[in-house]
Amino acid sequence: MSRHNFIIPENLDGLRVDKALTLYCGDTSRSQIQKAIKHQKLLLNGQIVSTLSLRVKKNDDIDLLLEEEVQPGIVSSNIPLDIIYEDNDLIVLNKSSSMTVHPGAGDYKDTLVNALLYHTDKLSDEGGEIRPGIVHRLDKNTSGLMVVAKNNAAHRALATQIESRTLKRKYKALVWGIIKPPEGIITQPMARSKLDRKKMTTVKSGGKAAITHYKTLEIFKSGMFSLVECSLETGRTHQIRVHLSHIGHSIVGDQTYGNNKRKTTGCPKTLREVLIKFDHQALHSFYISFIHPITEVLMEFEKELPVDYNELITCLKTS
Repeated sequence: MSRHNFIIPENLDGLRVDKALTLYCGDTSRSQIQKAIKHQKLLLNGQIVSTLSLRVKKNDDIDLLLEEEVQPGIVSSNIPLDIIYEDNDLIVLNKSSSMTVHPGAGDYKDTLVNALLYHTDKLSDEGGEIRPGIVHRLDKNTSGLMVVAKNNAAHRALATQIESRTLKRKYKALVWGIIKPPEGIITQPMARSKLDRKKMTTVKSGGKAAITHYKTLEIFKSGMFSLVECSLETGRTHQIRVHLSHIGHSIVGDQTYGNNKRKTTGCPKTLREVLIKFDHQALHSFYISFIHPITEVLMEFEKELPVDYNELITCLKTS
C-alpha cells in the first residue's frame, strides 16, 4: 500500500476524479486509480468517494490509498550481489548505479528484488509482494549502501529507525561549482512536479518537509567542481538531487535535474569526453549506520566510491 496526500491544482479543476488522479499520479495506471476508488480507498475533503464520474475542484483535499499493481512472474534472477554483511535478520549490500531496486515500469527481471529472491528465501513481506525485504530505496542511477530486512520484525524495527532518524545515511556527491557557504542545511519543502509527474521539485508551500545537510570535502579544477558530503534528515524521492539543483549546484551526470550535457561544453576536450561517458549521477551512499533490530548493537558500514566514479575524480585531479 502507498498513501498519496495532495491538493488538486488549478490545471485539474473540473476533471473526472479518476482522470484527475491518474494525471496527478503519473506513474500509476488509470485502472489502478479506479480500483482504489471502487474499493473506497479515496477520501475527498475527508469524505469517502466511490463514484468515478465525480468531478474534482481546485483545492480539493485528496487522500488516496493505492495497492501496488502486482505483475505475474516476478521471479528470482541469478544476478551477482555485492553483500557487505549478512546474518539471520538483515543484509547490508552495495547497490550498483545500473540496478533498479524493485520491479516496476516494465522492469520485472533485473532488479535488486529479483537478485535477492535468488540469493535467499528469507525476506520480509512488510513492503508488499513486489518489494520483499526492501526497507528503503536508492534511485536506479545512484550507487551505494542499503540495508535489507530478512524478516518482518527486523523490517519494522529498521523502518522505525528511519522514521525516527536514528538510521543514518551519508552520501558523496560531485557537483558543479563551489557551494557557498561550504557547509550548511537545505530545508526547502518538496513535492511532485505538476509539469512532469515523474520528477520532484522544490515548492514554497504545500509540499513535504525535506532537510539535507551538506559539507564540501574537496574542490577541483579551480572551482568548476566540488565533492560534497550529504546526510539526510528526511527521505524524500530524489531529495539530494533536487536540493542541490535548487541551490544551483546540480550533481554531475544528472540529466533529470542537472542538464549535464549542456554544462560539459565549457570543459577541456579530454575532460568533456569523460563527463559525457559518465552515464549516471555522481551520487554514492558511502555510509550507513543503525541499531541492529535484534541484538541492539550499533552497526556501521562504509563503502568506497565505485570504480567509474573514482576514475572521474582522478581525471579531475590530473587533467
